[in-house]
Amino acid sequence: MFNRSKAKIDDLVAKGAQRFDTIGDLVAASDVIITMVGYPTDVEEVYFGAGKILDRAKNAYLIDMTTSSPSLAKRIAEEAEKRGCHGLDAPVSGGNVGARNAKLSIMVGGKQSDSDAVLPILKIMGSNVVLQGGPGAGQHTKMCNQIVIAGTIMGVSEGLGYAKSVGLNPETAMESIGGGAASGFQLLNLGARMIVGDFTPGFYVEHFLKDLGIALEEAQNAKLDLPALDLAKKLYEGLVAEGCSKNGTQVLYKKYAA
Repeated sequence: MFNRSKAKIDDLVAKGAQRFDTIGDLVAASDVIITMVGYPTDVEEVYFGAGKILDRAKNAYLIDMTTSSPSLAKRIAEEAEKRGCHGLDAPVSGGNVGARNAKLSIMVGGKQSDSDAVLPILKIMGSNVVLQGGPGAGQHTKMCNQIVIAGTIMGVSEGLGYAKSVGLNPETAMESIGGGAASGFQLLNLGARMIVGDFTPGFYVEHFLKDLGIALEEAQNAKLDLPALDLAKKLYEGLVAEGCSKNGTQVLYKKYAA
């Protein structure tokens, strides 16, 4: 294992994991390399940086699970193939709860044969692993996921904000709407946190804003007008400006409930 913050893997090393001090040394000793970092710039650095993944990998499977740019995923896959390796993009959904319980939804982009080869590994982490198409398709699917979440979390925030503003008990309102057509993860999990003022992160605002930026750029490339996505990005930019970048995405509720 390698982590930029070494202390974060101390418990795993204590259980038998092998720590490497450089990415290059880890890669040289591995047949399958899985990356999950912060931003597309981080992905580019760990793959294309001197002495790092693409420089040191030999006939390896390279799986990037970061939510990143579809075009970067394609570039990695192309370079991996030139070097005798196998590149896949495999972003996830499910948050910290899904990760802890190995119930992530994993969206794979790459060749069928490569996906089949690493499927047993991905199934250790996720309960829903689907090959979506060639390189970049996993990232495009994750953009679909984030676009749906963007609209949904705005609706949850507005609905619960409305309930509070008109004098309803948000908890009893949740009982009713949570058992009907409005039910879903964002309402039942994050909505419940909203009404008690729990804005601890399951997924950081700053990372969600990064994802919204990628999705909006991809939508513009496809000549799509997605007004809900555009509004969500502006709202979360406002939250970052207010110092909420390290809160969970449910902090959007503050915009609707004084």
